[in-house]
Amino acid sequence: MPSDDAATRLANIRDGIARAAKTASRDPADITLIAISKTHDADAIRPLIDAGQRVFGENRVQEAAAKWPELRETTSDIELHLVGQLQSNKAEEAVTLFDAIHSVDRPSLVKALAAAMDKTGRRPACFIQVNIGEEDQKGGCAIADLPGLLAEARAAGLPVAGLMCVPPLDLEPAPWFALLAKLARDHDVTGLSMGMSSDYEAGIWLGATHVRVGTALFGARD
Repeated sequence: MPSDDAATRLANIRDGIARAAKTASRDPADITLIAISKTHDADAIRPLIDAGQRVFGENRVQEAAAKWPELRETTSDIELHLVGQLQSNKAEEAVTLFDAIHSVDRPSLVKALAAAMDKTGRRPACFIQVNIGEEDQKGGCAIADLPGLLAEARAAGLPVAGLMCVPPLDLEPAPWFALLAKLARDHDVTGLSMGMSSDYEAGIWLGATHVRVGTALFGARD
């Protein structure tokens, strides 16, 4: 992606965030743009870094480990978020590499992350992923299991930053975002990781603190 294209795309998304925030009477500074760089190599990522983007998201620990240490050598203030499913046996590697983990969804992972944090001394922010549409193929804890999982995460000392969801495909996302926002209020959680390239404005209108934008920044994936 040429640098000017990257800068233009980034400016357009930031403008969109600002407009959505204004509509919702919110401060755009309270919304973190996570550039989802999964499947994109370092050469595709650098133009966005050069354009000023500092927060990036990856789906897989192994893929992130292969490209981000080198990228971070030249830009030290990068913040890296894991937005994909995490296997418990990868917890220590994830804790070492990432600054935030958006896919905490089961007690076994809570235990693995707590042990990894104690061992490494690193404490990435944790979002509890909720299977908001109760879809069999998606990760996330069931809505009914959220109170128990939050209690376990807090008891284990995880830094619980918020909730995350991926709404059902091809359905209006706003009701699902509203439901996640209600769950956050009910459980005294402030962070809301919700909204992607096609629906981040709706996420912001309904309280998103983190939006996860990939295609609109990088173009369609192969």
